[in-house]
Amino acid sequence: MKLINQLSKESGIPIHTIRYYEKYGLFKGKKDTSVKTNNYARYDDEVLEKLELIKEAKAIGFSLAEIKKLLDAWYSKRLSIEKKKDILLQKMAEIEDKIQHLIVMKKMIEEGIRDVELYNC
Repeated sequence: MKLINQLSKESGIPIHTIRYYEKYGLFKGKKDTSVKTNNYARYDDEVLEKLELIKEAKAIGFSLAEIKKLLDAWYSKRLSIEKKKDILLQKMAEIEDKIQHLIVMKKMIEEGIRDVELYNC
């Protein structure tokens, strides 16, 4: 069991972000009820795994709301391998759509630059 500062060091995620994720409901620390002098939460290796999954999911474009649903289903064993794959394929399709949209935007900007150069506007 780890305290939050150790969890932060091992995950590379700042303490205030870990606390935010915990308040958001992405995971929960455990309190030692036999200890009365402090209210420190302790975190097991599963929380570290979840933090790594959260970091990866955020990096590929999942929102925290999507990550919460994903974690709840992933860790409760409610998702089959096919369903997990479908979720990832769906996110990949969303990213492809964004890429296409960005390509169109880039072309519009390039046209604007050409117009400025041609017409000195």
